[in-house]
Amino acid sequence: MALRIAQKLGVFALSLIGASVLIFLITNALPGNVAHVLLGTDATPDAVAELEAQLGLDRPIALRYLEWISGIASGDFGTSPLSGDPVLALITPRVGVTAWLVALGICGSLIIALPLGMLAALKRRKWQGLAISAAAQFGMAIPVFWCGIIFALVFAVWLRVLPPNGYVPLTEDPAEWLRHLVLPVLTLALVQSAVLIRYVRSAFIEVLHEDYYRTARAIGWTPLRALLRHGVRNAAISLVTVVGLQLSSSLVGAIVVEQVYNLHGLGSLLLDKVAERDLVVVQGTVMLLVLAVLLINLLVDLSYQLIDPRQRGRQQ
Repeated sequence: MALRIAQKLGVFALSLIGASVLIFLITNALPGNVAHVLLGTDATPDAVAELEAQLGLDRPIALRYLEWISGIASGDFGTSPLSGDPVLALITPRVGVTAWLVALGICGSLIIALPLGMLAALKRRKWQGLAISAAAQFGMAIPVFWCGIIFALVFAVWLRVLPPNGYVPLTEDPAEWLRHLVLPVLTLALVQSAVLIRYVRSAFIEVLHEDYYRTARAIGWTPLRALLRHGVRNAAISLVTVVGLQLSSSLVGAIVVEQVYNLHGLGSLLLDKVAERDLVVVQGTVMLLVLAVLLINLLVDLSYQLIDPRQRGRQQ
């Protein structure tokens, strides 16, 4: 068990280092730099070169990478050359917006997908199961931005029951915080649940063909009781994997949702700084998102040991 955890942590560390190298190389390979933004289009090459030297952009890329990654390791993500603010000071206020959106969105998708997926598995040969599968297939084809626009049009413009954009921190007004998050969370949850329903259905259909399920049915248990009692844990391995992948994709979906509803989260910060060529902030933001994805994958891997005792038995 300890060896397995050590191996997973080693893979996590190597993946994080590899990702940091790619992030730094790709952002620095983009045409133009912040010196051109600061000086404008009329700046002379000599002026640009002088500012690049002041910002340290003329130093070897390997040296700049080592300084950047060592700073991140100590909690220093650098300083924005445009605003002069520390990168962490720009990121920190926006982390909560994205974190709440992703966390509530994935919880909402599970609340929708688990019962519907189980029902689709139990009624797979009846109209209810076919209708749920068809709806999930349709939902997978809907772009998240289109879904967000429709919800904003219906609930904010026509019915005027929910705000169309903006964000209120939880500590300022819990009621307004919830009202402003309903539409973004619902948008993300519905799109993610369309994918989850199909995986939940497939996982529980496999359970329906197992001996323990047939035995439970033979002693008089209802299909739903047998599935809840014996199927949930046995289907959990595949479901945890899918939920982990959905959490990662939810971070990408959150960037789009933030733009639709004008939420000032990490997604809007990232897009704004890309447009401004503020690569120091871009690197720090992307690195934080990659760290979150890798941590999710690590927790998913480690959770297998708790969910399935057979995983522990194989390692002894």
